[in-house]
Amino acid sequence: MTEPSQAVFLSYASQDAEAAKKISEALRAAGIEVWFDQSELRGGDAWDQSIRKQIRTCALFLPIISKHTHERAEGYFRLEWKLAVDRSHLITAHKAFLVPVVIDDTGEDEEHVPEKFREVQWTRLPAGETGAGFVTRIQRLLSGDPSQAPTGTRRPAVAPGGPSRWGLWVALVAVLAVAAAAYLLLERSRTAKPTSAAGPMMHTEIPVAFTPPLHSLAVLPFVNMSGDPSQEYFSDGLTEELLNSLTRINELHVAARTSAFSFKGKDADIDTIARKLNVAAVLEGSVRRSTHTVRVTAQLVDAATGFHLWSQTYDRALGDVLALQTEIATSVANALKVTLLEDTGKRMELGGTTNLAAFDAYLRGKTTARTAISDNGTQSAITAYTEAIQLDPHFAMAFAERSIELSNYADFNARGPAVRVSFDKALADARSAVSLAPDLAEGHYALAVAFKEGYLEYAQANEEYERALALAPGSARILIAYGRQAAELGHTAAAVSAARRAVTLDPLNFHVHRQAGIAFLLARQYPDAIAAFRTAISLQPDWVRNYALLGQPQLLLGDYEAARASCEVARADGMGQTCLAVVFLKLGRQADAEVMLQQARSSLGDEGAYEFARVYAQSGDIPKALQSLETAMRLRDSGLSELKAEPDFDPLRKEPRFQAIERSLKFPN
Repeated sequence: MTEPSQAVFLSYASQDAEAAKKISEALRAAGIEVWFDQSELRGGDAWDQSIRKQIRTCALFLPIISKHTHERAEGYFRLEWKLAVDRSHLITAHKAFLVPVVIDDTGEDEEHVPEKFREVQWTRLPAGETGAGFVTRIQRLLSGDPSQAPTGTRRPAVAPGGPSRWGLWVALVAVLAVAAAAYLLLERSRTAKPTSAAGPMMHTEIPVAFTPPLHSLAVLPFVNMSGDPSQEYFSDGLTEELLNSLTRINELHVAARTSAFSFKGKDADIDTIARKLNVAAVLEGSVRRSTHTVRVTAQLVDAATGFHLWSQTYDRALGDVLALQTEIATSVANALKVTLLEDTGKRMELGGTTNLAAFDAYLRGKTTARTAISDNGTQSAITAYTEAIQLDPHFAMAFAERSIELSNYADFNARGPAVRVSFDKALADARSAVSLAPDLAEGHYALAVAFKEGYLEYAQANEEYERALALAPGSARILIAYGRQAAELGHTAAAVSAARRAVTLDPLNFHVHRQAGIAFLLARQYPDAIAAFRTAISLQPDWVRNYALLGQPQLLLGDYEAARASCEVARADGMGQTCLAVVFLKLGRQADAEVMLQQARSSLGDEGAYEFARVYAQSGDIPKALQSLETAMRLRDSGLSELKAEPDFDPLRKEPRFQAIERSLKFPN
C-alpha cells in the first residue's frame, strides 16, 4: 500500500476470493487503495509480518462474511479478524474502522464472527456485486465524514445502489410492534441484544432481534427408539407425514422437510436450529414401534425460552397411526394458539390409509424415493408404492407419489418407448389420486407434473398447479414448482413471490434454491438468479449442473470470464458443455466452441436438441436453431416449457417458424 492511512484491507476466506475480487475492483476503479492478495496465502514469517503491518496501518478493515467463514473453524482470515479487533479497541468509538461485508444470506446473528463485528453496521453485497453507493460510503469513511461513523447498535444495511432492504426493516419493526402482546413474542423479547457500551448512542434504534414469524415451527426427525436401525424409515416417515399434516393448517408457517431433516444426527441445540430455519418453536420426539403397537413421545419447545409449550406420550395400535398424526397436529396447533377449522382436520387425514401394511410400504417408498440416485432406486420406490396400492386400492397419497416417481423415471431414466409408457402410467395414477381425494394437493401436483413433462399440456398443467397451491399454500415442494411454471409463462410477480416463499420455508434445500434460480433467470432477474445458484452450490457442491446453471445469468450479464469459470466445473455434463460452447462463442473462440458442441452432441444426442437450439440462437445461426427446436418438438422435449420466457431465444422471436412453434405449444396467457 502506498497510502496506508487511506487504504482498505480486505479479509476473506479463500472460497470467497471471487467476491472479494469484485469488491476490490470496484473500490480501485474509484481510486481507493485496496490491499487484496489474489494469490494463495504463501505463509512464512515475512508474509505474516507484512499482513500484521497492513492491519496496523490501514484506514478501514473490511471482513468478508459468508457461509464459508461460518463453516471454517480455522483459517488465516480468523487471525486477521483477531488482529483487527485488537486494534479496534485502541480506536475511538467515533471513528470508523471495522466495516463488515456479507456476500450471501448469512444472518447478523452469525455466531462465528467476533462480537466486535456485531456492534457496527453490516453491509450486504450479494456475491460481491458492488454498487456505486457502497463505494461512495467508503470514500466518505476515508475522508472522515462523521455522518458515516458506526453506531453502537447493529441495523440491517444494504449497499446504496443495490436492492433495497428498507421495506424489510420497516416490516420487522411493524411485526415487533403489532405482535408485542402475543405470547411467543413476549417470551422472545428478552433475546434482543442490548446496545453495546463500545460507543455512545447517536440516535435511538430498535436492535435487530430474532423475530421469526408468529406460529412458525420446525418438525425435527423423531428418534427411532425401536432398537432396530432398519425401522429408521418408519420413524422418519411418520415424522414427515406429521409435518405434512401441519402444513395443511393455514395459520402455521412450517419449515419444509429437507431443511428440518438436515439436522438429523447433528449435535445442534434448539436455538441454533430455530435461527437457521427462522422458526419460533420446534417439535421433536421419538417413536418406539413393536409388533402391534407404537409409542410416540412428542414435545413442542419455544425456541427463544427453551421452555416446553406442550408435551405428550401416545400409546396406540399400529392401525391407528393416521389418526395419531392428526391428534398430534391438533395438539400442536392448540399449543400455538392456532385456530383449527373443521375442514382443516379433515384435510389432515385426506388421501391416507388405515391399512398398516399399506402405510408401511408407502413409507418405504418415500424413503427410497428420497435417496434414489439411479434407475434401480427409482424402480424400487415405484415397487413399494405399487405394494401400498395393492394393499389399499383407495390410498390416494400412494397413487400421487407413484405418479411423481413415474414422471421422474420418464424424465431422467427411461429411453425410447419406455418414456411414453412411463408418462402414460404417471398420468393415470395422478387422475386416480384426484378421483379418490379431490382436495388432495399432492394429487393435483402430480397431475400438473404429468401434463407438463409428459404431454406439454401447459394450460392444463397450470390449472393443476394453481389448484395444488390453493390446497397447500404452505408446501415448499408445490410452491417452487408453481413458481417455475409461472416464470415459464411470463407471470413474473407470481413466480418471484412463490420462489421467495419456498426458499423461506425450505432454506437448506439446494433443490429449492436451484429451482428458484431458474425462476429468477426466466424472469430476467439475473442477480437474484446468480445468488440463488450460488446458494444451491454452497448447499450441494457436488451437483455440478448447478455450476452450468450459474453460468447462464453470468453470460446474460456479459460477465463471460465468470461464466467460463462456472461452466468449466460442469465440463463433463451436457449442459456444462453447451454453456461453454456459448461462452467460447462470446469470447470469439470459435474452434473451442465447436469442440464443446461436438462433445455435447456425443453426450446428449437428439435429446439435447433444445439445448443445441439455445447455442445456435446465441451464435446467430438462425436456421440451425429453428431446426433444432423442430427436432425438440418432434421428440416432445420437456425443455420446451421454457421456450416462451427463455432469454437465449430472443434472437428468434420474430421468425415465423419460431412463432409457429410457440403457437403450437398453446401456452396460456
